[in-house]
Amino acid sequence: MALSTRLKSAWSVFNEKDKQSRYQDLGVSSYSAPRAIHRGWSKASVVNTVYNRIALDVSNTTILHVKVNPKSKNQTQLDTTLIHRLTEQANIDQTGPEFIHELVYSMLDEGVVAVVPVETFMDINKTDSYKIYSMRVGRITQWYPEHVRVDLYNDKTGNYQEVTLPKNKVAIIQNPLYEITNAKDGMLDRLKHKMELLDTIDDESISNKLNLILQLPYGVKSEIRREQANQRISDLEKQLQDSKYGIAYVDGTEKITQLNRPISSNVSDVVKYLTEQFYNSLGLTQNVFNGTATEAEMRGYYTRTVDVFMKRILDSFNITFLTKTARSQGQKLVPYRDPFELVPVEQLANIADTFSRNAILTSNEIRGIVGFGPNDSPEADELSNKNIADVNQNTARPSTSGRAPLG
Repeated sequence: MALSTRLKSAWSVFNEKDKQSRYQDLGVSSYSAPRAIHRGWSKASVVNTVYNRIALDVSNTTILHVKVNPKSKNQTQLDTTLIHRLTEQANIDQTGPEFIHELVYSMLDEGVVAVVPVETFMDINKTDSYKIYSMRVGRITQWYPEHVRVDLYNDKTGNYQEVTLPKNKVAIIQNPLYEITNAKDGMLDRLKHKMELLDTIDDESISNKLNLILQLPYGVKSEIRREQANQRISDLEKQLQDSKYGIAYVDGTEKITQLNRPISSNVSDVVKYLTEQFYNSLGLTQNVFNGTATEAEMRGYYTRTVDVFMKRILDSFNITFLTKTARSQGQKLVPYRDPFELVPVEQLANIADTFSRNAILTSNEIRGIVGFGPNDSPEADELSNKNIADVNQNTARPSTSGRAPLG
């Protein structure tokens, strides 16, 4: 495609200037999603760590654009502009994996986000068939019956800008774990509240308070005696404040008792319990974080969490960015993860032997799994049991004496 043709037909969402006349009568609007209420939270570091881990693992999943044969179910990989955006360069600032990382993190943080094709070949408002040159994740600020208003970063100006777009032109993706991370009074909301209480208790325990009781030689039931007691306390505070080493004196008839009572509270236990339940609800365990998780634990985490996020994302991309004609032809975006990625090394040899013996994988395919380059031998690309001699092979051993074999 000639550069002049691309520039002539290029379209940008920010060139629309938010034509209010087009969307003047959009119906009743709302600041929340029709089926979800989301709000921003100042989350604790432990939550940010969880979000980052999930987003990182989802972004490491390989995405393929394939065409599925309806009869044989074989998949043919396609090299398209869309897969280039998702795997190589999503926009001028982000690679494909970085874009997916931001998308998943924003889903967990906001509850629902929009993926907007910022720069395309052809106007997305006039056609369903267009090439995407740049795409970004935006925060939905307003909901209309058939449109959404999205707060989007404009890389031309360096500022965030709100644009209004039809819902069928942007991929609107909701967090599949919304009830856990974003719902009001949900598990994360309770955990955040308890952690704030725990921080308050910790601040009070390490404050500069002495927690002393001053016993005076007289009663303090009358107003005059209470004023004298307050004056005595003020004098003692002034002595400690003005003293270089924090030393003060008291009368021989006065007695000071220091309170060293530990703060008794079950908030710490509640925080520990809620944190553990929060991890379990997300399919995470402590072993996943410290790198000691077993293969079964990792597969459970990927199945319950990582794959769920990726499926939700790709389902929305397929229905939004692939035309109805393309989908009817069998085109779709699918995730791919190496099935042997989590297999321990000591088990890989047995698996390779089993797959080779049963003619499931060739030698070169197995070499690719373990990280070796292909072998040039033609037999390395054949599906056969290498442990059984072929009837067409010459099994006679050469004579070591140079004479023909007897018989």
